[in-house]
Amino acid sequence: MIRHLVLLAALVPALFGCGAASGGGHPAAMRTSAPQATAEPPVMPVVAPSIRPLDLQGAPPAPTTVPGPDAPPPVRIRIPAIGVDSALARLGLNADGTIQVPPDFNEAGWYEDGPVPGQPGPAVILGHLDSYTGPAVFYRLSSLRAGSRVEVGRADGSEVTFTVQRVARFPVANFPTDQVYGVTAEPELRLITCAGTFDVARGRYTTNVVVFAVAA
Repeated sequence: MIRHLVLLAALVPALFGCGAASGGGHPAAMRTSAPQATAEPPVMPVVAPSIRPLDLQGAPPAPTTVPGPDAPPPVRIRIPAIGVDSALARLGLNADGTIQVPPDFNEAGWYEDGPVPGQPGPAVILGHLDSYTGPAVFYRLSSLRAGSRVEVGRADGSEVTFTVQRVARFPVANFPTDQVYGVTAEPELRLITCAGTFDVARGRYTTNVVVFAVAA
């Protein structure tokens, strides 16, 4: 059975720079030993997204459904407009109630305690923004526009296609949980990553990018 949709009020999917630090990097110190010193290039911070579980009190409950032949689990995501073609890791919740993040910077992850893509409700897929070595899987997510296509391949070989409705940015400190994770009557999709300024003290980005898409 699909468990209640417990989701993130503050997301920083792994764009890396999104979330609780798992090894945050800091700009390298300036070289000062030589007269013609040059600054070392800054190291990109690598952090895991920090996602608070949805407080279900006062919020509509997620639909409880049983995956069947018509709702096999997703195994791949393709977003032609930004060159994404990634396998999907399965993500659950950590012991502290935060959502897990994809173990691979270049691989997105599906939150398996929520709806399956193709079922009623907002299925959630997270991806990192960047890593120590450069852009990660959802680095270009914010450049998507209304009308862009998102294809989700499923375990039985079938595919569900979604059309982007809008792309929004939300401050991590004021994440609209109900708007992003609230129950929907039709199959929908949420793609989430980080953006904005990286807060070194907190080890996270200050903004979340959320793509809202509906089944085509």
